[in-house]
Amino acid sequence: MSAARDVAYAVIRAVGEDDAYANLLLPRELDRARLSTADAALATELTYGTLRRVGTYDAIIEMAASRPVSGVDAPVLDALRLGTHQLLATRVPAHAAVHETVDLVGRVAGRRATGFANAVLRRVSERDEEEWLTRIEDAARSDDERLAVRFAHPVWIIRAFRRALSVEGRGDELLDLLAADNAAPTVTLTALPGVGSIPDDAERTPFSPIGFRLAGGDPDRIVRGSGGAVRVQDEGSQLAALALSRAVPIRAGERWLDLCAAPGGKTAVLAAEGASGGAIVEANEVSPARARLVRQSVAAVPLDVPVSEEDGRTRAGRGVYDRILVDAPCTGLGALRRRPEARWRKAPADVPELTQLQTELLTAAVDALAPGGVVAYVTCSPHLAETAGVVAEVERRFGDALTQLDAREVLRQVAGGNIDLAEPSDGSGRAQLWPHRHGTDAMSIWLLRKN
Repeated sequence: MSAARDVAYAVIRAVGEDDAYANLLLPRELDRARLSTADAALATELTYGTLRRVGTYDAIIEMAASRPVSGVDAPVLDALRLGTHQLLATRVPAHAAVHETVDLVGRVAGRRATGFANAVLRRVSERDEEEWLTRIEDAARSDDERLAVRFAHPVWIIRAFRRALSVEGRGDELLDLLAADNAAPTVTLTALPGVGSIPDDAERTPFSPIGFRLAGGDPDRIVRGSGGAVRVQDEGSQLAALALSRAVPIRAGERWLDLCAAPGGKTAVLAAEGASGGAIVEANEVSPARARLVRQSVAAVPLDVPVSEEDGRTRAGRGVYDRILVDAPCTGLGALRRRPEARWRKAPADVPELTQLQTELLTAAVDALAPGGVVAYVTCSPHLAETAGVVAEVERRFGDALTQLDAREVLRQVAGGNIDLAEPSDGSGRAQLWPHRHGTDAMSIWLLRKN
């Protein structure tokens, strides 16, 4: 138990102190610690469970400590968050959770902090999770604040989700969405078309024809053994790539570009699809380190995919393309299930800068399209400013030169008709995926054709 807790604490501290990404750091820490399968699973649950509910746990700690968490030293606060999670959301016995957390505080902050930590955790242990949630909800000043402390989402994200669902006439699904964000996602894999194969005993994904899940066993073994032909990839990401590759029939000799390609999962799907139809596929990623990930991702595809390392706003203009994927940098609000710390890192002030970049990238992509060419604009965010707002501005700039394709109809064809895609009230052709409705990240997919 202590080894699993130490790994979780190290990752939680790195996330808070160094802006590390838990989904990248945790696997490395698990390998380094050489934990058993059971302890690795526990460390994973402790890490993600604590990071996911930071806002809720901070409210509980403040009430138990009778002082703002802003006055608690960061190493102690992270330990208290981890201890609170063990007390309220795991089967760890209360005495063990308190004792081990106090011991941890003594090691990272000195003996003087242990008395405070012991007192706070003992107060936390006096009530169960539902009792604490009721107390902090009663102290909230608005309905949205009550949702924020119960579901561990900042108020601004709750409001953004409500607006995005309301455009679909599905505002009553908000609580389901917030709950889905707090559930650990199942591991989904993809077999690259024409390259990998889906195991006979695997469970096929409901929407993507190239996706599957395993009933048991170690997915890493299959991934490593495939040489890159099979990899872990959210079903929503698979569908985003397939929406572009299957929007219209492929003509031999087409040129495709993935403009913001890292980490390369969608690039690999496009490359595999393009190779089967005789297309030429290129990729771009501004970060050299992340460009290396793209090269690794496409290595299994029998197609040479050159990867440039340029600002996408200028790189798009270096050619004329029949299909371009703009998987734009965004707030990432659609992937809070797998990147739980992102909800506490982003703020409303981040949105305008991102939407400007998104608009510039999409504009550059449209400029680079050949007549009749298609651009897929994709964000892992349902925020209307990053989705409908950006597309509306680009359409205003290009006027009659652009036509929206019905991305929902394309995905219905990809999925064999079995997918519930609400029609937004703005009349657009956007396809919006949701964790609670589709079991995917909340991917927003638009298809724009140059007339």
